[in-house]
Amino acid sequence: MAEKAPPRKKKIAPEDVKAARIESTPGEDDAILKEKVLAAALSDAAFDGFTDKVLAKAGKAAGLDQDALARLFPEGPVSLIEFYSHAADAEMEEQLAAMELPKMKIRERIAATVLARLSVLKPHKEATRRAAATLSLPMHAGTAARLLYHSVDAMWRAAGDTSTDFNFYTKRGILAGVYGATLLRWFNDSSPDESATGDFLAARIENVMQFEKFKAEAKKALAKFPAFREWGKPKADK
Repeated sequence: MAEKAPPRKKKIAPEDVKAARIESTPGEDDAILKEKVLAAALSDAAFDGFTDKVLAKAGKAAGLDQDALARLFPEGPVSLIEFYSHAADAEMEEQLAAMELPKMKIRERIAATVLARLSVLKPHKEATRRAAATLSLPMHAGTAARLLYHSVDAMWRAAGDTSTDFNFYTKRGILAGVYGATLLRWFNDSSPDESATGDFLAARIENVMQFEKFKAEAKKALAKFPAFREWGKPKADK
């Protein structure tokens, strides 16, 4: 008999933070403590950004002292942003797992993954904007790149990507461009249904599909010429 998966941990909403502080114990799981801090921080981060002050206030609301807060978030507010991003990825994966992505066309799958992540971020759109602004600073470029890669990798895996060759990296690079551009458009989309973001995403995906079509046709045409017959094939190890 297959082993049952452990029950999912209940996510903590901001309004539950006061109760969470009362229930906190010294041996509580670090992931739960981080969730409590994040839940407490998001409302303030929407106005003040991800700052040391916001992190300290959230830590206090979650019942943590300074030492515990420093241990959980060693890089301060940037560590909190990193946890927020990974939490959003996990929730996105849960949404995508409930969809029948393999039955969709590739462009539909890509759109579904991007829209799923935006739907996860939507309740805290302004806080997400503030997080993106922090990550846009040159000193955080490495962290921003790692988080973006983690997100698009999760998207492709959820979409059923099994590539292990060079396409593994090109797919993630292309999706990073599509998702990054769509995220910026979403930040400026104030319409109730955010239809402008959906239209923008569809256009970006169409651009990618047209490029892939052109690349395939060019490869097919060049294959007719001996000098270009091996174009695009992986190089054999010497």
